[in-house]
Formats: sequence, structure tokens, C-alpha cells
Amino acid sequence: MKKIRLGVIGIGLAWERLHYPALQELSDKYEIAALANRTKEDALEFAKKINLDIKNVYGDYHEMLQRDDIDAFDILVPIELNYEVSEQVAKAGKDFICEKPLAPTMEQAKKYLELSRLYKVKIMIAENYRYNEENNKIREAVTQGKIGDVIYFIRNNITCFPCEMTKDTFAAKEWRQHPEYYGGAFLDAALHDIAALRHIFGAIQCVQAFGKPQKADFSPYVSVNANILFKSGVTGYLAYFPSGSEPQRPLVGFRIFGTKGEIFLEEKTCGIIHVAYTDGTAEKIGFTPGRGYYNELLNFYNAVNGTEQISVTPEIEFGDVKTVFDILKSVASREIVYVDQPQAVDLNKMQMEDMKIRSYIQ
Repeated sequence: MKKIRLGVIGIGLAWERLHYPALQELSDKYEIAALANRTKEDALEFAKKINLDIKNVYGDYHEMLQRDDIDAFDILVPIELNYEVSEQVAKAGKDFICEKPLAPTMEQAKKYLELSRLYKVKIMIAENYRYNEENNKIREAVTQGKIGDVIYFIRNNITCFPCEMTKDTFAAKEWRQHPEYYGGAFLDAALHDIAALRHIFGAIQCVQAFGKPQKADFSPYVSVNANILFKSGVTGYLAYFPSGSEPQRPLVGFRIFGTKGEIFLEEKTCGIIHVAYTDGTAEKIGFTPGRGYYNELLNFYNAVNGTEQISVTPEIEFGDVKTVFDILKSVASREIVYVDQPQAVDLNKMQMEDMKIRSYIQ
């Protein structure tokens, strides 16, 4: 299979620290053909690091789209530009990867779904949590029934965005501190948690959420606490607190409780998934942290060359984004919000489910 000649739109931290290192590992599959960035000087500086001729550096990505010798594009721009840039690349007839979320609003997210059909291009949304080893190994453990029937889960995400704002981090970016899209850090970061949950448990039926408002621009809420009901019957609790810290160890992390045991992931960098069984036994499942970027770029390469299907399509990412906005809608309205259309109540099915539940009563 031939190398993909890749054009890159947006030379920021996501490119430099996430995508580019993965592409270095995949140097037998990708060739960086051109760079474009609103601040052209930054792109020129990066071109020097990789010995890319400056004739392949652009301040306006539209010029790069006119080239016939570029096979695909990698889009890494601020969230409010994701749909706009994606639409232009699709119109140029080029396959592409776009960083998550696919759009800053539900209106644009719906329009995004038409791009593949209208312009006959392959599109991947770079939601790395769906490609991370830990989430795929947890998904496999759940699917295999390692802990029996899943009853509920807890996913607790505590970070300190304000602590990171003055450091050399993603939080230091002006567009993240004062976002031009609703939801701020919840759309940007908690989207990962939601994507992982949907990857493991499937489609969501409805959510009920509450939030503690704050004045800081980076997020409308100092915390968001959501109860989630999946169509499979699994229920659980997602807590997102981007303004704090969790000094107590072990962290709450991600815990899944089943009829035969529990799965516990303390944090995405720990390298170990703990599985404890009700019979007193336990096992540890190892994983390599941070492999999502490599895995997604490998998947895209294979998809462009026709040997695999893209794992995270706009249709899949649309469900993640819709869940984010439905949780925010529930916070604002203090009502249950259906992610998918509610189904008519089947009394016979309710009675059967009730009997299943009774079998767990001690």
C-alpha cells in the first residue's frame, strides 16, 4: 500500500504533541506533504524541524486544497472552526481526519452528517478515547461477561483547568479560556468520557443532569453531574469537575459494577485495569496508555487504502456530541432529556424487567 501524502491544517499543540508523534511512528505509511496555519510563522518554524521545504507551507489552507498531489488532510483547528474547515476540505474532494468534536453546535453537527454523502469522501473524527487500549479492553471485558451482567457504573473526572491556564498546556490557549462555543470545557473534554461510555455500553436512552454554575468563561458550570440510562438497561453516574483536585488515593476513577464483580480503572495513565470478582479472586489487565492517536491514524491509513472501515465516523461522533448538548439541556431545564426518541412503555416488558431486578434482591 502506498504512503498517504498528508496536508495538515492547524499547527498547534494537538498537532505537535498528539498527532505528529503518532505519525512519526507511522512514517512508513504517511508523508507530511504540506502545512497550513493561521499564523504562518509557526508553520514555517515547524517545517524547519521536519526539513519540509517552505514552498509547502501556507498561511491560508484554501491554497493547499488546490494541490492535486495531497491525498488526505488532518484538521486540527479551534472547535468553532471544525465544521467550516471540514466542509471546505470535503468540497475539495479530499479524505480527511478532523479533531473532535465534529462541530460547535447541534445545527452544524447535523449538517456535518451530510458531508460524506454529498462529496463522496472518507471522514474520520479523531476521538482518541474510542481508540485507547484501556477503553477497548474494558469494552471487551464487559462484552465477554467477565463481571456478569453490568448493573451500574461511576465515572469521575476531576481536573484543574484554572491551574493549567498559566502553564504550557492546552488550557493556556485563549480560545479554550474564552470559548466561542457553548459548553466550553464540557464539550471539549468531558466529550471524551461520554465517547468512552458509549463505546463500552452502547446507545443512550436518556439523561438527567445537574450543574453548579460559575462565572468563569472556560465552562458554564464548575461541575456537571449526570445520571445516564443506556438502552441496554445499564445505568450510571458521570461527574465532571474541571476546577478541582482529588488528593485522596485511590482515585474514584472509572468503576463498573456487575453481578459477578467489578472493573476499576483509576486513571487513563495508570497502565492497569483491575478486575475483582465476587468469589474473592482478582486479575490485572495491562494496557499501554496514550495509544489512541497511533491507533486512529493507523485505522485511517487502512481505510483510505481500502482494507478497513473507519471506526469513528461522523455518525458515531454525532451521538457523542448530541449527548453533551442533551446533558447541558437537562442541566438548564432540570428535566430528563431523551438522547434518542423515547419508546412507548411496554407494560409486559416492564414486568419482566422487574422480575429480573428482583432476582438480585438479597
